[in-house]
Amino acid sequence: MKKLLILTAVAAIVFIFLLLWRERPLIVIFTPKADDVIASPLAFSGKARGYWFFEASFPVRVFDASGAELGVGIAQAEDEWMTEDFVPFSGSVEFRAPGTPTGKVVFQKDNPSGLLEHDAAVEVPVRFLLP
Repeated sequence: MKKLLILTAVAAIVFIFLLLWRERPLIVIFTPKADDVIASPLAFSGKARGYWFFEASFPVRVFDASGAELGVGIAQAEDEWMTEDFVPFSGSVEFRAPGTPTGKVVFQKDNPSGLLEHDAAVEVPVRFLLP
């Protein structure tokens, strides 16, 4: 009976560890925040796990609500990126005039392999400053 309790406790601890490990965020975006009003050029910042980068950078894209890509910028690591820890990043993207009042900024994990299982992205909904 004591062995069963110990095995159950160990299994529960392993399960909780795996659950927490899986839920770790890969990227945290400081700016822009959801529903911010943005204009070109857009300055952005945040932190991402080192494996989100390739050669210390990853793409950031701006889309309007119709799906039209308005511009692409590069997020640049501000520290050593060859780590599993968070690495601060920043950058900017110039984009053309949107066709809609809303859109999104997409922070895309760099994936030089092209394999779908390595793709990841985080989308931030935004509003555009219209003239």
